[in-house]
Amino acid sequence: MKSTILQTWPENWPDTRSNWFADGEPGVIDAGAFSAIEVDEIFDTLNHTQTIAGQSVLYRSLAKPLDSIEAIKAKQQAVEAIADDAELRQQLQGIVEQASSNEKNLYLLLYGEFLGSFGTAREDNEIEGFGYLQYKRGTRFMLDLVDQVKAVPETQSSYLNEVLGQIKNFTESRAYSLMKGPVFISEQGIQSKQERKGSWIPAIIFKPNLFKPLLIALFFGVLWALANFFPTSLFSISKESIPVASIFFVPLLLIYFPVVGGFDRDSCIIPLRNEFKTSQAVGETLDALGQLDELLAFIKFRESFGGDLALPQFIEADHHRINLVNARNPVLAYQNPEYVGNDFQLDDDKLVLVTGPNSGGKTAFCKTITQIQLLGQIGCYVPVKSTTLTVADKIFYQVPEISHLDDGEGRFGTELKRTRDIFLATTAKSLVVLDELSEGTTFEEKLESSSNVLNGFYRKGNSTILITHNHQLVDNFVAEGIGLPKQVEFAGGAPTYKLIEGISRVSHADRVAKKIGFSKEDIDKYLADSKGGAS
Repeated sequence: MKSTILQTWPENWPDTRSNWFADGEPGVIDAGAFSAIEVDEIFDTLNHTQTIAGQSVLYRSLAKPLDSIEAIKAKQQAVEAIADDAELRQQLQGIVEQASSNEKNLYLLLYGEFLGSFGTAREDNEIEGFGYLQYKRGTRFMLDLVDQVKAVPETQSSYLNEVLGQIKNFTESRAYSLMKGPVFISEQGIQSKQERKGSWIPAIIFKPNLFKPLLIALFFGVLWALANFFPTSLFSISKESIPVASIFFVPLLLIYFPVVGGFDRDSCIIPLRNEFKTSQAVGETLDALGQLDELLAFIKFRESFGGDLALPQFIEADHHRINLVNARNPVLAYQNPEYVGNDFQLDDDKLVLVTGPNSGGKTAFCKTITQIQLLGQIGCYVPVKSTTLTVADKIFYQVPEISHLDDGEGRFGTELKRTRDIFLATTAKSLVVLDELSEGTTFEEKLESSSNVLNGFYRKGNSTILITHNHQLVDNFVAEGIGLPKQVEFAGGAPTYKLIEGISRVSHADRVAKKIGFSKEDIDKYLADSKGGAS
């Protein structure tokens, strides 16, 4: 049973960016790739959700993308079903908008901090009084959500019907029965109305309010009975004096409120909220709400992006394949019509070697490929004119790492360990991007080590893309008839950000140094100015 977003939230308040790698379970991407391809930035661009649940589900999707072609296609069909049906979209949008307005009531019930009888709430997560209002609002949010979803008819999408059904099925849960009420407190613990059927064990009915008419009536009824049947022996007051005597019982209300309110809070509200927090049914219902919000967010992302977007066509194949037409970076091209698109195809060649001067766009393009693959595998639109993909069982992106003081292998060993781990985890259906290889050693050893590693990946059969300045390494592979040599184009000394055939043999390091103000001329000027100032 998969973890729900509710189960990953901390104890004090929902965290929309939970650490989905803490459990150590293998997935399509790992924490290293998640960081390297800047998934947080993708989330910020893609996030058009309205609810906290929607944000959490979207973030989970990016951290745990789908690895089943059937599941991806079903989610794509749900997106298309909503996008093509204006009435359905409006109905779902209404559900999400109302949930957005009220869902914090549930989180306050589940995670709020009780301040006591006389505390004053100054923060969003603080509860003053005994929590009656928060209980009623929090449970009402869930009940209203179910009622709204019940009104949505069956759709043509199996994925969408399953999500809606998950919310409707909440009515079959114990949590729903407790929220709907009444709630009974007995020796057997907290029970719902259904669980009380046929039971003769005495129970207290929990009502989420401080005014208990039956309890108050019982109190004064007992007082009247004692005065009526024992007017002289035990009590010196008469029936006629009850109204006057009642004045003296007003101070007893100061005892009544904290006793009754404290009992309801400690014996009813807190145990109930603890049960709701751990309820699989509540968690699955919030997940389903988040999934509806996520689907709507995909459509809003397409409408606000600016330029071509498409749902990828996923195909079956023995090894990873990718075909992109006018691919643009999902983050950098957002609302940027000037961003340069590129075509890219990797079918039977399996290995691409990308060279080019510094700041020419090599890394940005490789991140574009991995980000498009990731977005495709969460069922989202991607910034291309058209694309055909296979499902990647693993997406890896290795960037240079700095060795730690306690790592006896140094930088070369640190990076080689990471490359080894990636190699062992990949299959023919994986996508791997390697940003430079074998740093921290001599040129000759770097050439030999990189050749061995790339040959290994090539023989494994996955899609491997190498970013490198080592044109001799690329020459060797081209001479053997292995791999596609690509380079980023420069014209007039400036990058065009187009990916073209060929091997680049320059780095333009001097151009970069001048750009950041640290060229030979800059250094000479700095030293001259320093010497002049000293004299």
